[in-house]
Amino acid sequence: MTQARANWSPAIETGLPAIDAQHKALFDMAASFRGEGDQIRVMKTLSMLSEYANTHLRDEEAMLAAIAYPKLAEHRLLHQQFRRMLRDLLDASRKLTLDEIADRIEDLINGWFYQHILTADAEYVDAVKASRTAPGTA
Repeated sequence: MTQARANWSPAIETGLPAIDAQHKALFDMAASFRGEGDQIRVMKTLSMLSEYANTHLRDEEAMLAAIAYPKLAEHRLLHQQFRRMLRDLLDASRKLTLDEIADRIEDLINGWFYQHILTADAEYVDAVKASRTAPGTA
């Protein structure tokens, strides 16, 4: 039985506009791997996806550090796991077909990343929102 693919959905929005925009952009990039393309375009897109994901993870970690989020160390470990999976995919991609690369990207973004948003990211939302409404904050 194949696992149903998850796609970007308002159901996984955090209510933090900058984070939601970055999450959606990652899903949009993952969707771009299907269709016509050549090895060079796919490799460039995979590299761009990896760079964008790293930027997003760094931004998210900085946001959590700024509010002294108590589970930041744990959250960073999850991000390290995701970065490792991306590096492994980049390394393996030279030996994969374009369809195999697309499948692995979908599994990673629509599987692991989707679940990360629903679980780990959902845990910090209230703390971030509370920090933004605390007296003396903008």
